[in-house]
Amino acid sequence: MTVHDLAELELGYAPPYGSAKDPVNLAGMAAQNLLAGDVDLTQWHELATLDPQTTILLDVRNQEERHAGHIPGSIHIPLNQLRSRLAELPRDRMIVVYCQSGQRSYFASRLLTQRGFRARNLTGSYRTWKTALER
Repeated sequence: MTVHDLAELELGYAPPYGSAKDPVNLAGMAAQNLLAGDVDLTQWHELATLDPQTTILLDVRNQEERHAGHIPGSIHIPLNQLRSRLAELPRDRMIVVYCQSGQRSYFASRLLTQRGFRARNLTGSYRTWKTALER
């Protein structure tokens, strides 16, 4: 199957067994967006090589999640405030966005690119970064 097939795959929906938004379909949709160039990605291991003069790290999680831990050097603008706080972000730097697992940062990176920013989504977001560092 192709990623396009995965995105369109008809899977049985029954609340005890499967969700309305099946992870298989979502994985296919995410891959479609990557192939179409709708989203750019950064991997957790690339964070250490990013130049802070040309890149900023943006945490779009809520305040409680941020207090529980965050990637050092990141700035914090919760996703629900991002539209009203765009003026706080530099347009001359790449913005790598993260949340807890990747969905909110995907939405944020799409919003930013549609507004003329250069943005990338951190694959797996904070959860992947933290797990990788614990090994």
